[in-house]
Amino acid sequence: MTSHRKHLVKDFNYFITCYVCKGYLIKPTTVTECLHTFCKSCIVQHFEDSNDCPKCGIQVHETNPLEMLRLDNTLEEVIFKLVPGLREKEQQQEVEFWRRNKSKENSNEDGPICKRACVDEDDDDKGDGDYHRSDTQIAICLDCLRNNGQMEENIVKGLMKKFIRCSTRVTVGTIKKFLSLKLKLPSSYELDVLCNGEIMGKDHTMEFIYMTRWRLRGENVYPMVLEYRPRIDFG
Repeated sequence: MTSHRKHLVKDFNYFITCYVCKGYLIKPTTVTECLHTFCKSCIVQHFEDSNDCPKCGIQVHETNPLEMLRLDNTLEEVIFKLVPGLREKEQQQEVEFWRRNKSKENSNEDGPICKRACVDEDDDDKGDGDYHRSDTQIAICLDCLRNNGQMEENIVKGLMKKFIRCSTRVTVGTIKKFLSLKLKLPSSYELDVLCNGEIMGKDHTMEFIYMTRWRLRGENVYPMVLEYRPRIDFG
């Protein structure tokens, strides 16, 4: 009979605690330059005094390190599942915080929903009037990956203008939608987007791919090249 080993929450503490405050990660926020993760409030406060990562010491950004922070919602959900009662405790503390400080806030800001830090919240499409024109931009070359004469090659052609410039927060999923519209693909076709021959996940941002997948980054080869290829979606 196979025995199942039980794990205690403390067995995972190294992965789910903040290097700065030593507590469980609350609103886990990753530094995209080195991929170290901290509580959102801890890392934002740290960057008020320093542009370096508090864990490894690498310079995150010369002038505005907050641009290099991204929330990790998946890790947050994992932590809440591992630690019983943590979500409810944090929600209650947030409500109490806003109740205590309500008199100090503008009359329009009367609850937790108004708590807006400088870190990007991944709710990119909600009320963003400048459509991310103020974001850090990245240049990309979108190349069609040929299939040696297979039938998909008759469906997918190369773009007439394959160079684009977009926000570093744009995801692969958005790039796929852009390509599908431009190429007028049939609904039965899906696109794979690759970097250096590796298929990229739909939630990967351009910044993440550039920092972790683009092999020529250190050689200052620009723009970053992404390839796309068609496949029939049998789902």
